[in-house]
Amino acid sequence: MTTAYTDLSSPVAVEGVYAPQEDSQLLIDAMEKTGLAQGNRVADLCTGSGVAAIAAGEQDAKQVTAFDICPRAVYCARNNVATAGVDVAVHLGSWARAVEFGPYDLVICNPPYVPHDPSLDDALLSHIGPARAWDAGYDGRLVLDPLCAAVPALLADGGSFLVVQSEFASPRQTLGALAAAGMDAEIVAYQWIPFGPVLTARADWLEHTGRLEPGRREEELVVIRADKP
Repeated sequence: MTTAYTDLSSPVAVEGVYAPQEDSQLLIDAMEKTGLAQGNRVADLCTGSGVAAIAAGEQDAKQVTAFDICPRAVYCARNNVATAGVDVAVHLGSWARAVEFGPYDLVICNPPYVPHDPSLDDALLSHIGPARAWDAGYDGRLVLDPLCAAVPALLADGGSFLVVQSEFASPRQTLGALAAAGMDAEIVAYQWIPFGPVLTARADWLEHTGRLEPGRREEELVVIRADKP
C-alpha cells in the first residue's frame, strides 16, 4: 500500500474503495510508455476506482472492460468513467468473469500484494479503504499466484499483461510464475516511494520477519510485463 497520488485528478474514490495511489500511476505510466493499450482490447482487473481503466481509454484503447469483486468499487468506477467521458464497461467479478468477455490484447492489474500477519491488528482508519484491497496473505502472494496462472486464458495470442506489485511480494516469484504459465516476463518499470499508512503500521513486523532492513521506511514498486507467444 502506497501513499495517495494526488496528481490523479479525475478519478476519485468513495469511502470503502481503494483510492488511486502511486502504484496506480506507475502502472498507468508503464502502459503509456509501452503503447500496449492503443488500438487494443484491454481488461483492467481489480479496477477499484477505475483509474487505470480510464487511462487505457484515454490512451486510445479500442475497447476497455474493467472488473472488481467489490460492488462499491464497481459503483465508484462507473461514476468515474461517466465523469471522465471515456468508453469503459465496468463489471462485478474477478478474472473468472473476465474470461466471458475476452480474449484481450492487454490485461492490466493492480492487485492486493501487501504481506499481512492475520494475528496483528494494524488499527488503520476506515477511510483508507477496505483491507482486502491490499492484504494478500503472509507472503503477499494470495492473489498474485492464481492471477499469474489465469492470465494466459484471458489473453489473445501475442497479448500482454502488466501487473504492479511491491518488492515485499517477491517480484522474482511473479516472474517465475508467469514463465511457468508459458509467458515471457520481465520488469519494465520500478520506483522507490515512502511507506504509506499500511506499511508504516507493518514496518516492525516486516523487520521482525527479515523482509525489511531496520530503519528503512521506503519500498520499491515494480511493473512486470509478460507476453503470450
